[in-house]
Amino acid sequence: MKADTASLLEQARRAYGERAWADAFELLRATDEIASLGAEDLERLLWSAGMLDRDEDIFAAGERLFDMHIEAGRDDQAAYWAFFRGFRLLALGEDGHATACIQQAQRLADGFGRECAAHGYLVLLAAQKELMTGNDPASEAQAKQALAIGERCCDIDLIAFARCYLGRALVRQGRIEEGIALLDEAMLPAAEGKISPIVTGLIYCNLIAACRQVYALDRSREWTQALSNWCGEQPQLVQFHGICLLHRAEIMELNGAWQDSIAEARRATQSLRSGSEMAAGAAYQEAEIHRLRGEFAAAENLYRAASQFGLEPQPGMALLRLMQGRTEQAAATIRRVLATTRSPLGRARLLPALVEIMISAGAVDEAREACEELAAIASRFATEILAAMASQARGEIEMDSGNAATALGHFRAALTTWQRAGAPYLEARLRVLAGQACRMLGDEDSAELEFDAARAVFTALGAAPDLARVTALIGPTNARPHGLTRREIEVLGLVATGKTNKLIATDLGLSEKTVDRHVSNIFDKLAVNSRAAATAYAFQNGLL
Repeated sequence: MKADTASLLEQARRAYGERAWADAFELLRATDEIASLGAEDLERLLWSAGMLDRDEDIFAAGERLFDMHIEAGRDDQAAYWAFFRGFRLLALGEDGHATACIQQAQRLADGFGRECAAHGYLVLLAAQKELMTGNDPASEAQAKQALAIGERCCDIDLIAFARCYLGRALVRQGRIEEGIALLDEAMLPAAEGKISPIVTGLIYCNLIAACRQVYALDRSREWTQALSNWCGEQPQLVQFHGICLLHRAEIMELNGAWQDSIAEARRATQSLRSGSEMAAGAAYQEAEIHRLRGEFAAAENLYRAASQFGLEPQPGMALLRLMQGRTEQAAATIRRVLATTRSPLGRARLLPALVEIMISAGAVDEAREACEELAAIASRFATEILAAMASQARGEIEMDSGNAATALGHFRAALTTWQRAGAPYLEARLRVLAGQACRMLGDEDSAELEFDAARAVFTALGAAPDLARVTALIGPTNARPHGLTRREIEVLGLVATGKTNKLIATDLGLSEKTVDRHVSNIFDKLAVNSRAAATAYAFQNGLL
């Protein structure tokens, strides 16, 4: 019997070390049925159950660990497991039961007679609450206090977790570099496998959330890939798998892989608890792509699902109403949401939609106020993407006011940022705006170049509403069956007079090389190989 138990326990510990969570859980449970597990192996059973998202087994193991430490007179350890139970219950929305557990943890920690790690975890819980309510300075102070306790008590999990919350509090106050450096530092022991698996997963998720909040897109991509690799190394993982898929779906959308993003969002939905915050996020993510592809019924159903799960489906739903021509409803919705959104970064996510909707509604003064607020937030947080969002908003206001040259400067600045960010859809949207500004300035060639580039992207993505819009800006194809641009028709007219490319360049103020390219394009589009043939085609088809 002892030999069987020892063999099972050895296999269980090996499976745990290899992060084969289902195998480890079953082997540890089988061992426990023969002879009760000691504290270290009972912890392994609990963490394995946690990585499998088995709450009943998590709580059962946690209660046994609590009782075990109470009997041993280790109130500090018992306080930790009381805290852990309360922390998990809070995540499940069982606030009443959670509060009782946390009070028990506080009583045991205070009665221990000296400082212990449980004190740090309880302070960290207070820091989390302040973070959730937007009191970032208070959250910073409490996270620093928890970090100091973790360092004094040599609790590596607490140290990493406290750095994570401190980093988030700093990022939300605009101290981006300092905050992200702390988040990166929190990940070091996690990446090296030195902290518990559940805390590792939570730190990954907090880090990615912080990067997304301030639009640190490169860092979001980097850490999402790291999380994906971490999950991929654990084939039996259940916990965090759905969250990883959701983050991957968000990155795929940004990268222009829309169909892959939908598939990943659906996989995330299947992996996540129905009705959870993350399940709501997956529904919203899929809805966004359906909206951009013009699949409005599917988008609306998913926005409603996200709302039912407790997520405000904005600005997506308001932008859907705008695309449907229901501008008044779009305006009412986005105003309502902004009226109840206090955090600057939360407002920054909504303000670009407000600018677009208000310009469409003719409420230009309101759009201008939103633009100014967005610019102030971008200045405070000093991230490149927020600056690009503010530049685009400024450009839209200027163009609506008839200041095309100023608008174009803002659009060009934003376009450069989105090109570097590798976001093809957002880049194409900027190209359409830039093209409209060029047209207002009388530069039809540049306008058509921008429109053509945008149209290619919208076609590849299947962005039907945007494709229809840019096609209308280019002009109906039956008006120009030859496919010539206005500039090419102008060049063709001068070719028909017998002028050389050099003279045409002088007349139009272009370089000779540019005229050579125009003539070559004319020949290709008209399927001719001489200037005489091109001239004949032009007269026969009424182009001149």
